[in-house]
Amino acid sequence: MSISSQILEATDELVSQLQGLSFSEPVSHVYNPLEYARASHEIFVNRFADSPKRVLMMGMNPGPWGMAQTGVPFGEVSAVRDWMGISADIGKPCPEHPKRPIVGFDCEKSEVSGRRFWGLFAEKYPNAGDFFAEHYVLNYCPLVWMEESGRNRTPDKLPAAEMLPVSDACDAYVANNLSLLKPEFAIGVGAFAESCLKRVADSIAMEVKIGRILHPSPASPAANRDWLGTAEKQLREQKVWL
Repeated sequence: MSISSQILEATDELVSQLQGLSFSEPVSHVYNPLEYARASHEIFVNRFADSPKRVLMMGMNPGPWGMAQTGVPFGEVSAVRDWMGISADIGKPCPEHPKRPIVGFDCEKSEVSGRRFWGLFAEKYPNAGDFFAEHYVLNYCPLVWMEESGRNRTPDKLPAAEMLPVSDACDAYVANNLSLLKPEFAIGVGAFAESCLKRVADSIAMEVKIGRILHPSPASPAANRDWLGTAEKQLREQKVWL
């Protein structure tokens, strides 16, 4: 069985384990784009997770205008459609938050984190296939948590007891990706992702160089100053890029 097929099997197992979990207020809605945006995510995995990678990069969880719309990590619509060449019909979560509608590739709002993240790599690798020849990107967790107001709620803000079954399922999924892709470097996009990579790599006794780059979120003053320059410098300092 191909690497991408095994990753998709792990994806199905992750989805199964996350179904039916409940979360207390202020969480009012939970989306899993690996369900309703499975078609585009499957294209992404089949096209780009087809061989071992030198570098695995991992984010935290989907943003409302990125992966939540396209099913691709950091999935800014233009980057996924125009640079990666991926487009597919996207379904709807149930229930759907009235302030966070899913319109798929018709989404006109920009995911700033995704625009910055993929913009760095598109600038260095005009052909997406050249980037993915040595790199792969995933999110630690596919769930999007929202409050009644529509505000995004990140996994680090959830009660530990509610996150335990989520973490168990996501750790197993990441372990599977690490074992199959066999990266030399595993780079967390932000401190949360880096800590998850360290925990999972330790749990499977895998030797991998773990590092971190600054998260591109517009909520970060440092990211707003010069995220592209900072992230590239960090990748070079860690010898991920030469």
